[in-house]
Amino acid sequence: MRHMRADRLLSVLLLLQNRGRMTATELAEALEVSVRTVYRDIEALGAAGVPVCADRGPDGGYRLMDGYRTRLTGLTDAEAGSLFLAGAPGPARELGLGAVLATAQLKVQAALPAELAERARRIQDRFHLDAKGWFRDADDVPHLAEIAQAVWEQRVLRVHYRRWRGEVHRELNPLGIVLKGGIWYLVAQAGEAIRTYRISRFLAVEITPEAFARPAGFDLAASWAESARRMEAEMYRGTARLRISPLAQKLLPAKFGSLGTGALAAAGPPDEHGWVEVDLLVERQDVAVHDVLRLGAEAEVLGPPELRAAVAETVTALATRYAT
Repeated sequence: MRHMRADRLLSVLLLLQNRGRMTATELAEALEVSVRTVYRDIEALGAAGVPVCADRGPDGGYRLMDGYRTRLTGLTDAEAGSLFLAGAPGPARELGLGAVLATAQLKVQAALPAELAERARRIQDRFHLDAKGWFRDADDVPHLAEIAQAVWEQRVLRVHYRRWRGEVHRELNPLGIVLKGGIWYLVAQAGEAIRTYRISRFLAVEITPEAFARPAGFDLAASWAESARRMEAEMYRGTARLRISPLAQKLLPAKFGSLGTGALAAAGPPDEHGWVEVDLLVERQDVAVHDVLRLGAEAEVLGPPELRAAVAETVTALATRYAT
């Protein structure tokens, strides 16, 4: 508890140094504490000899005495590591590093010359990274901080995991964490294999006392790229031949991402009505039917025959249902 308060007092000091005059309410919001706690921290700083001045009135607040500047700007190991998440405060909070990152940023700002510190503040005011995907809620990841701790400390994880084919219990060597489109993944070694797990599907995790050695030469970015390539190859095993309208040509990249962009790039010449034929990579047939119908009447399936028949059957069922 003392360590936590010492960190908070340092944060108050660095906030006043970096931002100038701040009210108790502004300090409380920045530190995520109560205003009463801020009052106690200001008193503690004064008792420690830090010259904090209290200005009264509508433009009042707390500030450091003119000319005072702390040089206590050394970063702890955790703070230095958290700076790699400086552009992603939301994910940093989910990893349990929000307060550490905030303190590290304040220390860096305090160490900068005035003109560079002002430039850093302007960048924060003008650029923001939101790593979550559109139109969906973020995954519930209650075990993320524990998993991150195990990754950092190289401790074996005992997990209860929900797969499509049922639930399993395993021991994993956690090698790294990836945030992709707002979804958190764990890259881990299970036996001799390196696999990828969606963190929201962990039902329970336990950090064991047992340490493990990382595989020699393991590269998280390269491993993730290979895993993503393999996942796409396994997922998109079929190709649908479509005839699509000018409107569908505009919709294809938005609805299918890089798959739609690639299909359009290899499209045949337009007919007299502007329709073109494209080859679109698709998943298994039931998923492909759903995907094709996202284009509505702006697309026609030319092949394979079984996909065309399945789409026709679905459309006929819909027409019958709405007719009655």
